[in-house]
Order: sequence, then C-alpha cells, then structure tokens
Amino acid sequence: MSVATVSPILHNIDNLVGYLKRGRGLDCDYSDLGFIDERTKRPKIEANLGVPEEARFASDEISRSCGVRLGYIPKGLGLNDDVIDQLRNENTKNLLLNHKKLHLVLDLDHTLLNTTFLDNMSPDEEYLKTQTQSDHSLQYVHIVDTPSMQLMTKLRPYIRTFLVQASQMFELSICTMGNRAYALEMAKLLDPGNQIFGGRVISRSDSTETDRKRLDVLLARDSAVVILDDTKDVWTTDNQDNVIEMPRYHFFRSSCQKFGLSNGKPYSELKTDECDRFGGAYLANVLQLLKHIHTIFFNEVELQGWDLIDRDVRLVLKILKKEVLKGCRIVFSHVFPSNVQADTHPLWKMAEELGATCSTQVDPSVTHVVAANARTQKSCWAVKEGKFLVNPQWIHTANFMWQRQPEDNFPCH
Repeated sequence: MSVATVSPILHNIDNLVGYLKRGRGLDCDYSDLGFIDERTKRPKIEANLGVPEEARFASDEISRSCGVRLGYIPKGLGLNDDVIDQLRNENTKNLLLNHKKLHLVLDLDHTLLNTTFLDNMSPDEEYLKTQTQSDHSLQYVHIVDTPSMQLMTKLRPYIRTFLVQASQMFELSICTMGNRAYALEMAKLLDPGNQIFGGRVISRSDSTETDRKRLDVLLARDSAVVILDDTKDVWTTDNQDNVIEMPRYHFFRSSCQKFGLSNGKPYSELKTDECDRFGGAYLANVLQLLKHIHTIFFNEVELQGWDLIDRDVRLVLKILKKEVLKGCRIVFSHVFPSNVQADTHPLWKMAEELGATCSTQVDPSVTHVVAANARTQKSCWAVKEGKFLVNPQWIHTANFMWQRQPEDNFPCH
C-alpha cells in the first residue's frame, strides 16, 4: 500500500492492517501489530443534564489501557504509540505533499449546530415542530427521533457551503464531548452522503481524557491541525494553540438560558438567524480565514523556506493573530477588578495576542482607550485628545473575527 492510500484507512480497518503488515514485512494478526482489540456495544443516545455543556449529550464510558484507542475506526481497535506515530506521520505527509491539505477538527454543539430537547422548547418555538422549511425563512431545522428521546437540531447558517469548500483544503474530522450515537446522528445531518467526514467522527468515548479533548486520537501531526471550537478551554493545554475559538451559536431559548443569555428573544422565536455586522454568516468569515491560513502555510516565502513537512500551522495562526490589532496602543480604564493585576487579566492578554501594545498610563502614543463607561478620567482624556474610546467588546469581537473592527460600532456609554 502506497502512502497515498493511508488517508482512507478510517473507512476500512483491514486496509490499515494490510498497510502496516507490508510496511513491516509481517504476516500476523492484529495483536502482532500493536492493536488493542476493543469490543464495545452500541450506545444509546441519552441525555445527561448533570455534566458541563460540552458533555451535555455524553453518557459513554471511557475504557483505559496502554496505547491509544481509535474507537471511531470500524471494529473499535486501538493502536500502540509507535504504530500510531507512524500513521500520523504518513497520513500528514500524504495530505501535505500529495493533496495540499491540512487537517481541520470541528466541534459540534454551539460551533456547527445547536440542539435542544423537544420537551424543552418554548411555546413560541412550537411552530418548528410542524412547519416545513418552505413555511418560513429558516433553513436546516431537523427533528432527530430516537427510541429514548426526541431532539431538534438547527444547523448554523452557511454550513453546507462551509463544509464543501473547507474539505477542498482540509481533511475534516468531528471531535465532540457528546456520546458516539449522538455524534453519528449529527454527522448524518451535516454530511448525509458521508463524503466529507468519511467516518472521522471522534466522540467522548474515544478520548484519552475524562473531561478534555485531545489530538492524540487523531491520525495527524499536531503541527498540521487546525481546530474550530466554541470553547478553547475544553482542549488540553498542549492543543490550545491549534484552536480558533468561535462565538457560540445559540438558536433555541433553552441554549440561551443555559448560558445566562436571557435578554430578548432567541433567533428561533424571532424567526430569524445569526449574521455578522455585514449581514452575512459567521461561518463565511471563518471560511475566509481558513483560506488565508491554507495559503500562508503552503507559501514557502511566508514560512521562511521551511520544508513543507516541517512547517507548523500553529505558527501561521500566531502570525495572523498578531496582525489583527498591530499598531494599536491600548489603555484600559476601569475594566479590571481593583484586586487584579492588569497585565494578568485575560482581556489584556487577548489584546497582546492580537498584536496590540497594552499600557496602564496614557501618553501621546496611545491610540485606544478601552473603558467600562465614558465618564472615567481616561475616557474623558480620550475624547479630548481625539483617541478612540471603545468598550471591551471591541477586543472580544476582533478576537472572534480575526479582524480589527470599526470602533464606531463599539461606543462607550
């Protein structure tokens, strides 16, 4: 089996075995190759409301042993470390050199879609149970009917175009803290023909951590992986540099309530949907960012002539992020609690990651004052000196959009 056939191994574990046998000159069974045979019964889709939001639909038990279990591969087999390292290297090498592709790992809930229980829907959402998509302007509303429960899932706007175009630049995988049965149902909605994910659906039971996601179960080198998730902290520390953090997608009332977003009606009740400040979809912005990342990664000049196999996409992410607020010198006014040192606050660190220079004192070089209200001394100074005066959301939005935002959209009242 050539290197070019490594990528489809997730469809057929016997092809994987054949590849490893021929690569080692062996005539052996799974155990001789370092496989860990795992016979697991098919899980039911069950709700578990007592766990964090990333594990809301998680109920699988996680088994433990040496090596790494690849439960999402047919037959539920695992691989010892030396074998999986070999596969990571060969799969990534194949994608980079032969297909000009990176790896893209996608979260499900609040990133690509929003799900609620039918029993939790508000009276103003009841119309979604009976009306067809032609009856209103909404798209991608689905009822998932299982023996144990009924769910309603709303796919994020622009999802079809996003997945198709992203798959031309990346090998796509799903990674969720939900249980496997739920993850597979969502994958069917996103990719009905199984042409995009190709079986690469990683659920909670496949993880090597009890309450975190980790890239060690992916057949890819960390240096070639981009992660799209609404929560960076759900990933282990050594994988957080791979994460592009998305604004959470809340469509249903129950989702808004879960995160304390009780002001106003949700999209479901307004019969509208998410859009950015230009009236487009957030996923459209993310797709443009992914295209930019892909271009820079495969541009030899941008990464100082490094060999393709040795390039690190995490460096590309840092380069792009540093450009967002490059040239901005920011002073914060009454944004941080008095008992917190300013340069340790997450907002200060976020601004620095975006390329800004942060300070506690005003001077002529300051370009922006970020303030909680417009009546502070530094706020008044900004107005007098003709500096930008914005509220903290200006930084948060720039962080999500990976673009400097118009200051007039974030006034300080």
